[in-house]
Amino acid sequence: MVGRFNVRSGSGDADWSVWDNAANGNRGSGLSEDAAHRLAADLELQYDVYGPRSPDKVRRVDPPKPVEKAWQPAGFLDAWVQEQGTWVGRVRGPDGKFMWIPQSELRQAEQF
Repeated sequence: MVGRFNVRSGSGDADWSVWDNAANGNRGSGLSEDAAHRLAADLELQYDVYGPRSPDKVRRVDPPKPVEKAWQPAGFLDAWVQEQGTWVGRVRGPDGKFMWIPQSELRQAEQF
């Protein structure tokens, strides 16, 4: 299940954490907001709800490719994970945050 890891804010700039919904605990704390979002996105590539992802369920895109969703720029696709028989792309948006978008909703963009 993409969405196993959530970023939680704290009281200061370097007080962000990553919550693991499946394990019901923190996977990182004392992070900047950007570092917490990067860690959560990387953990999503490594784990599904049952534990470590099988290597055949993850595909990296190197270099990241610009993509569109609904004919509007979405960001840069840098990885795929397979969830319940469907491929879901990890896209880093213009704001630096990661989104998980089903393959059927993405297409390669000409320019970003």
